[in-house]
Amino acid sequence: MGDWQEDDDRTRALRSPVPTPVARDETTPRAVSRVYGKARQGGAPVRPLPGSSGSPAGPAGSPSGAPSSGGKGGFRMPNMSLRAKGPGGPRRPGRWFLRILAGLLVLLLVLAVGGYFTIDSRLKRIEALGDYEGRPADTPGTNWLLVGSDSREGLTKAQRRKLATGSSVGRRTDTMMLLHIPDGDGRPTLVSLPRDSYVPIDGHGSDKLNAAYAYSDGGPKLLAKTVEQVSGLRIDNYMEIGFGGFVGIVDAIGGVEIDVKQNIKDPKAGINLKKGVQTLDGGTALGYVRTRATGAIPDFDRTQRQRQFFSAVVKKAASPGVLLNPFTSVPLAFSATDSVAVGTETGSFDLLSLALAMGDNPVTTVVPIGSLPTIGGQSVVKWDREKALRMFRALAEDKPVPKDVLAK
Repeated sequence: MGDWQEDDDRTRALRSPVPTPVARDETTPRAVSRVYGKARQGGAPVRPLPGSSGSPAGPAGSPSGAPSSGGKGGFRMPNMSLRAKGPGGPRRPGRWFLRILAGLLVLLLVLAVGGYFTIDSRLKRIEALGDYEGRPADTPGTNWLLVGSDSREGLTKAQRRKLATGSSVGRRTDTMMLLHIPDGDGRPTLVSLPRDSYVPIDGHGSDKLNAAYAYSDGGPKLLAKTVEQVSGLRIDNYMEIGFGGFVGIVDAIGGVEIDVKQNIKDPKAGINLKKGVQTLDGGTALGYVRTRATGAIPDFDRTQRQRQFFSAVVKKAASPGVLLNPFTSVPLAFSATDSVAVGTETGSFDLLSLALAMGDNPVTTVVPIGSLPTIGGQSVVKWDREKALRMFRALAEDKPVPKDVLAK
């Protein structure tokens, strides 16, 4: 104890003096900690927090920053604005971000639903598919009949001259393709049906395939029936587009990139193209798929260009750069609904599935050809019956087309 006392005496000058206790008025409430809300210990006067302004005492003698909770001289509550907002502490910016994100998602959903009904209501629907005695049974997968007609509907005289479409009245089918979308993970198959294919047409004997559309009692319904009967496939969806709509859709997506295999100059189609990859606008693209100025068998080259172009335009139309850009997607939607006709059973979701299928790198081919005879003074195309049946049987069974049947 002596040592301790001596040490204490030596260090007394280094220690702060013990303040003399000050008598306090027991009627005055204890100051409250602004952090924990508990009664302070000790009798030292309450000092302002570092950085606070004003006098040490707030109104009515309360500590600085402790606003009154009510009556005069009553108990003062701590500053509520500085208290925790909840179990997690102060409100975090992330919560506001989530709320804004949720609001945007709801807005996009509303716009998507509204857009769907708007587009669906604008689609032009026609009677193209119907039941009849002997119609093929339903088969796996989805089969589309895609038709491009030479209708000049909606084109002015100036536009007809510019696009070199001529002034023919009525409608004929320039392009016919069969698209099979499998139920599984396999690739879709796009098959060109040459318009000069010599096939039996109900009520008209045998004639060119496009005659089924041109007959006075024909049209989409007779054409679809003819394709079903010669292929054994049940058509699930029908889509048709004319010259004017063709041009509008291509221009709406900003043109389409095509690898032109050779120089093509054709005044009748209004084109003068050089070999190589290039972006074609609507008018040039129309001439590209219509021309017959190339190939030993012009119609075969033509069907190949049609498949090439159709794949390219649908793939671009379904790309994120087009669909997510309102400056391209909105004009595309309105141009498509103004110029495309679909069967009564086809809706907007069906068109979306078509676009997605074409973006899945489809197998492209043409019906196997057997011979090119002249019948009744007309050059026609006769199918290789055995190979054609194998092709259509594979599609009916939702299987890949045998490689030896695919066109080279």
